[in-house]
Amino acid sequence: MRLRSNGMAHAKKKSLAMFGTGLMLMVLTLTPLGGTQPSFATGNGAPSGPHYNLNINGVSNTANFPTADKSGGNVIFVPLHGHCDIGLTEGSSFYVLDNNCMDGKANFQLPPPTTSTGSAQYTVWARAVGKPGGSSTLTTCATDPTTGEQVCSLNQVITMRTHGKQTFTNVTNQLTQLCYLNSTTGQTTCVNIFDPTFQNYLWSYDNNGVKVLQLRFYPIN
Repeated sequence: MRLRSNGMAHAKKKSLAMFGTGLMLMVLTLTPLGGTQPSFATGNGAPSGPHYNLNINGVSNTANFPTADKSGGNVIFVPLHGHCDIGLTEGSSFYVLDNNCMDGKANFQLPPPTTSTGSAQYTVWARAVGKPGGSSTLTTCATDPTTGEQVCSLNQVITMRTHGKQTFTNVTNQLTQLCYLNSTTGQTTCVNIFDPTFQNYLWSYDNNGVKVLQLRFYPIN
């Protein structure tokens, strides 16, 4: 997977550049992904170096928003006030498969968070930008194949756009793992997205006025 520092996407069906705050987090106990972390030299809290950018943009005038679903680019459009499910599709690169969540559903392709040997492939960083004010919640969810019910992670990314400079925060575990209460062991268990324990992984996004939620994906060497 090739890297690009500006996070711009290639044309559809071509390999994309992999790895193109007033951020408040509510995080329960997690096991961090391993690997060599990128260096920090940006001044905005994010690592320096090549990465993939994904902007989740809140749209206020949903009634007049174009209804066509489009792929490519680095943006997913969501209601400024409302709910959206961003389906997650496993692939070899980062790619927006459906950028229009005005109907409540969008889709984003991304690699599994770890290799076949268990080594972490990337980290995820987030911040809220745009006009101050508003909050949002992003939660990893999936379907239990046994019951058909949706299970959402005990951990969430809760953002609040405050005044002043906004900095990035590491949200890798919240967005690449689903942590749930195991009914057999009575313990909290975390699995990576695309783990066969569950199906139909997605990010459940509840937006209450956040104009832009920026996500950055950085490779781990």
